[in-house]
Amino acid sequence: MNMDIFSVFSLIGTIAFAVSGAVVAMEEEYDILGVYVLGLVTAFGGGVVRNLLIGMPVTTLWSQGYLLKTAIIAMTIAFMLPVRWILRWRRSEAFFDAIGLSAFAIQGALYATEMGHPLSAVLVAAMLTGIGGGIIRDVLAGRKPLVLKDEIYAVWAMLAGLAVGMGWFRTPMELLLLFGLVILFRMLSVYFKWKLPRRSLKGAFAASAAASQKKKQKLLGKEENER
Repeated sequence: MNMDIFSVFSLIGTIAFAVSGAVVAMEEEYDILGVYVLGLVTAFGGGVVRNLLIGMPVTTLWSQGYLLKTAIIAMTIAFMLPVRWILRWRRSEAFFDAIGLSAFAIQGALYATEMGHPLSAVLVAAMLTGIGGGIIRDVLAGRKPLVLKDEIYAVWAMLAGLAVGMGWFRTPMELLLLFGLVILFRMLSVYFKWKLPRRSLKGAFAASAAASQKKKQKLLGKEENER
């Protein structure tokens, strides 16, 4: 039954993230090869990183032929869609991104628990599977990774991993409930703009530089007056 859940969450996450990567590639005006590369990286990048960390063979990627085909079909459809449809996708992007985050976070946590890893590894597996592809996508697109500076994002993946690792959600129905809860809380964080505490040094550095420049100009003016 767990393998069935693996398949469901893998399929949902793959479609959501593949289309997300394809849309970002088109926004950056990449050609069709760039669309496929960015889409595949977004869909499978997090899983590859997860496999490296929890000891699964990276080559298992090539045994997921149906997922690769699904991703390619999804990206091809996205590439051929009329612009107005893509604009509608963009308006709903946060929702579909939440679907991918939830699906892949739970999938990563399930893999780690099946391999008997401790809770810490389950949390890392859930987080990296959920956000790893998005980080790689943004880096390749020349953007700052939104998952690290946007509304609360990675935390929901870690909480999903915690719920699975602690055994609070085990049956298929419970996992589907968890899937819906992660999506719900991710969308609430987008709507209400929940953010983690942050400390920006940009203003402090700018003020310090301005003060130094002002002091330097004052000293130069004083020297000129003395002359």
